[in-house]
Amino acid sequence: MNSKKVVVALGHSALGRTFPEQKEAVKNAASAISDLIEAKYQVVITHSNGPQIGMIHAAMTEYSRLVPSNTVAPMSICSAMSQGYIGYDLQNEIRTELLNRGIYKPVSTLITQVRVDPFDAAFTHPHKLIGRYMTEEEAKNEEKKGNHVTLVEGKGYQRIIAAPRPMEIYELDAIKALMDAGQIVIAAGGGGIPVLQQGTRLKGASAVIEKDITSACLAEQLNADILLLLTGVEKVCLNFRKESETPLDSMTVEEATKYIEENQFSTGAMLPKVEAAVSFASSSNERKSIITSIDTALAGLQGKTGTQVHC
Repeated sequence: MNSKKVVVALGHSALGRTFPEQKEAVKNAASAISDLIEAKYQVVITHSNGPQIGMIHAAMTEYSRLVPSNTVAPMSICSAMSQGYIGYDLQNEIRTELLNRGIYKPVSTLITQVRVDPFDAAFTHPHKLIGRYMTEEEAKNEEKKGNHVTLVEGKGYQRIIAAPRPMEIYELDAIKALMDAGQIVIAAGGGGIPVLQQGTRLKGASAVIEKDITSACLAEQLNADILLLLTGVEKVCLNFRKESETPLDSMTVEEATKYIEENQFSTGAMLPKVEAAVSFASSSNERKSIITSIDTALAGLQGKTGTQVHC
């Protein structure tokens, strides 16, 4: 019986970008997750939320414009909403897929808060694009509110927010309790809701957290055996989309760090996955990270494909 504990980080390709796209995409994700459950892996699931939180933020901003008595929803609330509705789709599809295979296993979504440092340098250097495109006048109004905006060539202005590093996952004990009860847990969606601790109160921060980095932190704190990062490609490649493109079967932590320093990986795509893989794999000689596509998730865990990162 396989008793290995795996944190599975689902990327954008597993969720789509619209409500109908997500409804279809999660069926494929549920099938891949169910393959792992059927192979007796103990699974915790994290997921991206970039397009979804942007959509929610844009909708809530438009609602506040149409109904001025309603203020714009803070990013923390938008993050919580995205965790809820993505988790809703995922847990229902996973439950259905498992029952169709004759497997009964409860699936729970946990709204997860993650502490960030108010003095994190990311707050002075925001770079994550979020929300709808704005006119110059709208952008100036955002700046008057103290928000940061940037010009996106050919599209207009867009708000940018900080991406601080995760420090503490507040619902960790609840995740462990659900796992001990034999449940499949969906947690830390979108990197978790970034919060600042103020005495006994947790206050939502105007930020997002890189979900792959939070996934690595969660995997480490759960004492997982494997961090499985699912993306749109089967293997990590050097010189991606160039004539000299070279797929990698494995990387040591030292090799991966060197490739990062050589700027081999794009900032908004593969880089955070490799950084997360390095962070988890370097925490113990007994741990490894695997980067592969959602369609080859089980084969990746079995060592048949994907890129393995290890000490």
